[in-house]
Amino acid sequence: MGKLTLYHGSGKIINKPVYGVGNVYNDYGQGFYCTQVLELAKEWACTEEMDGYANKYVLNTDGLSILDMSNGDYNILNWLAILLENRTFKIGGDIAIAAKEYLQKNFRVVYEKYDIIKGYRADDSYFSFATAFINNSLSLASLEKAMYLGELGEQIVLKSRRAFEQIEFEGHMPAKKEIYYPKKLARDTKAREAYKQEKTSIDIVNDVFIMDIIREGWKNDDNRIQRILFK
Repeated sequence: MGKLTLYHGSGKIINKPVYGVGNVYNDYGQGFYCTQVLELAKEWACTEEMDGYANKYVLNTDGLSILDMSNGDYNILNWLAILLENRTFKIGGDIAIAAKEYLQKNFRVVYEKYDIIKGYRADDSYFSFATAFINNSLSLASLEKAMYLGELGEQIVLKSRRAFEQIEFEGHMPAKKEIYYPKKLARDTKAREAYKQEKTSIDIVNDVFIMDIIREGWKNDDNRIQRILFK
């Protein structure tokens, strides 16, 4: 991949990302979460009360191993298996417990060995979709479509010490909350509207739910699983 221009949205200027710090309960575990889209970083940077910054970096990917979750080799169930390992889900019933065990047994990706991960991001709306799916109230097709229609983007995560050593700070750009917080809300609203639309169009008889996947013994190479959501 050569060199990548990355942006990290934050409430502060981060001249040097530090390996081994940060929230361990993020989508792919502890790491430095970035995007290749400047406008998206500005949205991530702002809260309702505070302005933020889009920190700009150049990452030299030479010699780094990259797990690209959206290149067609992986599917949404691989992503869910990783998410279930790192994020806190409401696992309250037998179906959700069985779903978590099945996905982690049959769809888990050994992501820890990679320096960089590129993949879907699970903000609040995506996370609610994932929760509904493992609780058997959202179909696989609806989950895939809602994520695609939501256009919430992808993220690039630095995971290894080696990756942190190869990223360089190039500056920062201000992000005004008056501009970018409403944009973030609008993006989230669009995703939730897509989710509601999909919920109303579910076909209980013909759609595939997590219990169907478990009963039928789907595996990672099943050709019924869509592998590319974003174009």
